[in-house]
Amino acid sequence: MTRRNQTIVSEFLLLGLPIEPGQQNLFYLLFLAMYLITVLGNLLIIFLIQLDSNLHTPMYLFLSNLSFSDICFSSVTIPKLLQNLLSQVPSIPYADCLTQMYFFLFFSDLESFLLVAMAYDRYVAICFPLHYTTIMSPKFCLFLVVLSWVLTTFHAMLHTLLMARLWFCEDNVIPHFFCDMSALLKLACSDTQVNELVILIMGGLILVIPFLLILMSYARIVSSILRVPSARGICKAFSTCGSHLSVVSLFYGTVIGLYLCPSSNNSAVKETVMAMMYTVVTPMLNPFIYSLRNRDMKGALGKVFSKKKIPLYI
Repeated sequence: MTRRNQTIVSEFLLLGLPIEPGQQNLFYLLFLAMYLITVLGNLLIIFLIQLDSNLHTPMYLFLSNLSFSDICFSSVTIPKLLQNLLSQVPSIPYADCLTQMYFFLFFSDLESFLLVAMAYDRYVAICFPLHYTTIMSPKFCLFLVVLSWVLTTFHAMLHTLLMARLWFCEDNVIPHFFCDMSALLKLACSDTQVNELVILIMGGLILVIPFLLILMSYARIVSSILRVPSARGICKAFSTCGSHLSVVSLFYGTVIGLYLCPSSNNSAVKETVMAMMYTVVTPMLNPFIYSLRNRDMKGALGKVFSKKKIPLYI
């Protein structure tokens, strides 16, 4: 296609969710409630970790960063979705679309790396309990967090710059509720081979390798647990890891099911629903998973509501 048949796109139209016009207000209230639960629930976890000195450990350092990431991850897509549900023309400017794509990649990658760090923390705690404080030193934990932020910044910027170099035709309709990278590539008129190659290579580094590292960590954990003939020790270990495994299953299950399947097998509705699972539902469920399945978090929450522990005037 020649340059004269290409158009500089100033905005994109987001088709959003397959919702009947008469049901938009109902879904608006539903997604607003889910967003508020996500923000307040994750803020509560951050607050409890900061308040309770017993939670000032490597595991909860990673968890507080994960909660912050969940808040930002949801804030990248849901406010725009809510705005579009009330708008007659659900559009998004070109620059805002690329910005949304950047932060979407950034916080989804950050969540992936933090889940790996949490899996490694559980591996060291269970397999090398006597050396835990030495291995998971404050400097090393801070290094893992900083490394996660640096790597995600590089990865998100790389894809955003590659997307910014593409030309787009007159067709500017995105069959999604946010600026998904794969949806944008389908609208591009220029050659996208470089973008697709980078997605393939970096996708393995950012998604597959972290997932395999988590599986390896828990394989070693299970192997270590089975060598201990203590039923109490087994129950304690699985209780410790249960929350993290639940979050890993929710996050990677939907992401891998969506992005590692051939695109020809994915309808627009299927992609939208699966994307909704890990962008909206998973960040909302994470606080409940960690608070209901974690004895330390329940203990910290009990202290907050206990008049004996925290006077009412505070």
